[in-house]
Amino acid sequence: MHHDMLQGTHYAAGFRWGALLRERGNILLREIPFAVTEERVDYARACLPVYQTYYPEVLEEIQGIADGQQCDAGILHAVLLSMYAMPPGRCCSCLAVAGEQGVFLGRNSDFLTALEHLNRNVIYRLEGAYALTGNTTAFVELEDGVNEHGLAAGLTSVYPLKKQLGLQAGLLLRYLLEKCRTVADALEHLRELPIASAMTLTLADPTGELAVVEAAAEGLAVGRPADFGGPFVCATNRFHLSGMARLNQPGLDDWFAEERYQTMVSAFGEHGSACDRAFVQDLLAGEHGFLCQYDRDTGRDTVWSVVYDLRGKKVYRSEGNPGRRPFQEDSRFAFGEHGYLPR
Repeated sequence: MHHDMLQGTHYAAGFRWGALLRERGNILLREIPFAVTEERVDYARACLPVYQTYYPEVLEEIQGIADGQQCDAGILHAVLLSMYAMPPGRCCSCLAVAGEQGVFLGRNSDFLTALEHLNRNVIYRLEGAYALTGNTTAFVELEDGVNEHGLAAGLTSVYPLKKQLGLQAGLLLRYLLEKCRTVADALEHLRELPIASAMTLTLADPTGELAVVEAAAEGLAVGRPADFGGPFVCATNRFHLSGMARLNQPGLDDWFAEERYQTMVSAFGEHGSACDRAFVQDLLAGEHGFLCQYDRDTGRDTVWSVVYDLRGKKVYRSEGNPGRRPFQEDSRFAFGEHGYLPR
């Protein structure tokens, strides 16, 4: 996993990163794992006004990367703005729990082993945004992370029945971490933002507030611990909340999404509020049922796993399959120290 630390304006951070990669002979457009079709180009172009309205900073960062790479920003838009709205997606598991031992958000990122060399952890300290750290299989967007106030988020993708112009899941997650302090803040923003792709977002903050948002072009639903029968929430790559399950496509290869979901529900049901960090890590590592036990010979695996300890203000990550590679504390991100930097 690559590790980066970016600061300054969004444009400056993007330019420095893009230029540094180019100096090292790393050309981003050579690393795109899918075809950049005219459909993607047209869709991204149509989405630009949405980002200009709601999240212009990320467009500035993409432009900085393009300038640093000396490439066409339009191609980067086609790659990034269409992600999740157009398959392929990622098949992941996410959970959050609040109990006697603390508040934790954990996530397994399940993806193709051929693309493991693209995995990236980044710390952002950008002007006009809350400091945050997160993980991604692609640049700019984030798939899980936590900000300086202890708001943590993780996504899973769901195969979309349709798409609309809006923010894709990974950029939406990053938007929330840059701009929100609490789960309540994040939910308020989500209800106002146009959403491009089908997804779940698992949210947690240090007060113990937890939520799972199931969202798609057709609508949005919010699940709370009471909906799960315990002090936890969880999600994989299927919708389960009332009104959303009808949007699941039958017959898809979703990498055992329902089995992974039931593993988490069952494990939390047995342990209740006594769940500590060790339990969360063991659960993510497959000690309580199927969650990460993929056959790597098929080209699939859990490529990283992370636990955010929100009251302890700590980050633990396995940079590989947690069933084989132990979690290690990453102490580089200091919660609450950087503050909000005005633009």
